[in-house]
Amino acid sequence: MPRPVITFATDFGPAAPAVCRGVMYGIAPDALIIDVSHQIPRFSIRDGAATLLFALPWMPVGIHVAVVDPGVGTERRGIAIRVGRGDILVGPDNGLLQPVAERLGGVVAVRALENRDLMLPVVTSSFHGRDVFAPMAAHLAIGTPLEAVGPALDPASLTRLELPRPIVRPGELESEVVHVMIYGNVTFAGRTADLEAAVGPLTLGRRLALDFPAHAGRPAVTEVSVWERTFGSVPKGTSLVMEDSEGNLSLADNQGNAAERLELAVDRPVRIRPA
Repeated sequence: MPRPVITFATDFGPAAPAVCRGVMYGIAPDALIIDVSHQIPRFSIRDGAATLLFALPWMPVGIHVAVVDPGVGTERRGIAIRVGRGDILVGPDNGLLQPVAERLGGVVAVRALENRDLMLPVVTSSFHGRDVFAPMAAHLAIGTPLEAVGPALDPASLTRLELPRPIVRPGELESEVVHVMIYGNVTFAGRTADLEAAVGPLTLGRRLALDFPAHAGRPAVTEVSVWERTFGSVPKGTSLVMEDSEGNLSLADNQGNAAERLELAVDRPVRIRPA
């Protein structure tokens, strides 16, 4: 039999993921555990959801455990979702799993994580990644039926993550930052067709202005950039607006950090217009 696959994504940083892997290997010693990321910005459910959307479609069918859980220890539910592709997603019911569940074929079945026999003997109020989600994922990976983890839930009852959508206006696109990548590339809500609907055809080298209003204590700033296909199309240290590998609108610096330079973060509004 092939080794069962467990993917693992958190906002835990360097040490806590190793503890969770130890728990999983103790239950499923033959599992192949693939670490997606443990550097998701702390408490950012939206960044976590974006990370899963970026990575999981390329993973083998398996068990995917993800933990970005600012509500740990509260009444929020732990859940396992079977999706149309055949995977099972394990994590908190806070919107983290719902977008990628739709990408992987849609929600087929949902169960609450309530079977204490599939958790660690002691469940703390602050480390459900170790005490609940890791052991549940490992038990599922070795063949425990989904039905064993707990009672069925109505998929319509799942917490949904409200993702921002671009607004097309004559001559401008209103959007916002939805993800900041490790290189400082900034992803906006919207795709190339949305920007073209607002400003017309995007020929290579076309100049665009990106207006970022004052937000969360950061001053307003305008970046004048160009539409290009790839980073090397502009001089080192200068910016470009492009379609990223997932088809989303993106602002990047060639061998630089656009987010750091412009003090951009998730939720920052932007208005993109001809320069």
